[in-house]
Order: sequence, then structure tokens, then C-alpha cells
Amino acid sequence: MLSDKVIKYFKSHDWWYEDIAEEYLLALSRLDIDLDSDFAKFYLHVEDGPTFSGKHGEIYQICWFVTNSNYDLYMQRTHDALGLPKEYIPLDSFEGEGGFFYNRKTGEVLYLELGKKIEDFLMDRLIPQWKDFNTFLEWFFL
Repeated sequence: MLSDKVIKYFKSHDWWYEDIAEEYLLALSRLDIDLDSDFAKFYLHVEDGPTFSGKHGEIYQICWFVTNSNYDLYMQRTHDALGLPKEYIPLDSFEGEGGFFYNRKTGEVLYLELGKKIEDFLMDRLIPQWKDFNTFLEWFFL
């Protein structure tokens, strides 16, 4: 469940919407996202354009990207290039030092950098830094 702290933050920025867009529900279903997850609650109710800027960078409004771009192709290219398991979906463009990835099976969030961190992750020596999406949101925005 999204914490009151993050909901209050999004409302204070006028990013929180009670109404849910049907195309966003379809976008999350296409990605095989649990609609009761924190991830779904965030992406169905929070919007500030195609991306969100936070204290630690920029992440996609995933539903916007699935609906308005070729996110599936981007996701496939990212998986192929980095060798990531299919359950990880990119939350940003992975430009610069690294990128954030959401595990749609466990709800964990992982930050990966090119080089050793990807190698460590693929060898099971690096665990996701955030145990759930709400924890990630609190770190990213607050």
C-alpha cells in the first residue's frame, strides 16, 4: 500500500488523480502488473507528464510510455543488452551511470550500473536495494 507520506507529497504537487484512465489499466495489464500493487496504484493515480523528476533523477510515467511510445521494444532491447530477467522492467532510460528496474514478480526495485554491478547482479551477488515500490518512492521523491 502506498504510504500516506507519498500520497500527501503527490497531492501537494497536484500530481494525484482519483480517476483512473482506462488506457492506463490496459497498459499495466500488457506489462503483467498486479493491479493491486503499489506500482499500479502509483502509475494509475500519479501523473506529471511523461516523466517524474525526483531527488535522485528521473523516472518514466510507465503507463504514458506504454500508451504513447514503443516501450515494449525498448524493454526488449534493454533485456537483451543487459541480460536481465524478463520480470525486470526499466523505470528510466538507463542513460549515464545506470538505471532503475522494477521486478514485477516481487515488487522490489533495483538500481544497476554498467560494469561490475550488472555482473554482480547476474551472478546473484547484488540484491535489489528497495524491498518494495513504496520504499523506493519515498527514497526517490522525499
